Amino acid sequence: MRSAEADPRDSDLVVAARDGQPWALTEIWQRHAATVAGYLRGRGARDADDLTSDVFLAVFERLGSFHGDDNDLRAFVFTVAHHKLVDDLRRRARRGEALPYDAGSDARTEPSAETTALDAIGDQRVRELLDTLSPEQRDVILLRVVGDLSLEQTAEVVGKRVGAVKALQHRALAALRRTLEQAVSL
Repeated sequence: MRSAEADPRDSDLVVAARDGQPWALTEIWQRHAATVAGYLRGRGARDADDLTSDVFLAVFERLGSFHGDDNDLRAFVFTVAHHKLVDDLRRRARRGEALPYDAGSDARTEPSAETTALDAIGDQRVRELLDTLSPEQRDVILLRVVGDLSLEQTAEVVGKRVGAVKALQHRALAALRRTLEQAVSL
């Protein structure tokens, strides 16, 4: 049963989440947390898991004024994620970066479990490929591929027209193709 403040475009999940139903909040987290973390990780978030938690805290706080179906909810979640990421990147830029880990000065003979896991999934190579793109191209590719957002939803998140998003996506894919072809030909 829908609450009195429900809007006709609201999905049952949105209505239940706005009413604070634990199952609905859990469902939102389960549907979107992994892809939000992937988006944040792909954009260089220092601690993607912590930032993902911050994103969902903000989403849950703002659900009271949100209206829409499940697709609108996904776009809303990624809009919040994008804004949290921008805030995090700005904060890091003001404070400066911590020194990166230098494997050459590490006296251990075995790599850490984290290094082994990251190497196994190719995380570093993906990051290197994404770093060849402009920030706008990288945002579009991550939102479209990792976030599984439509062109319209991606345009809303990044604040651009759909045509501009299409162009950014096309140029990004062409650039990635060239980079991969060059790597294979070497």
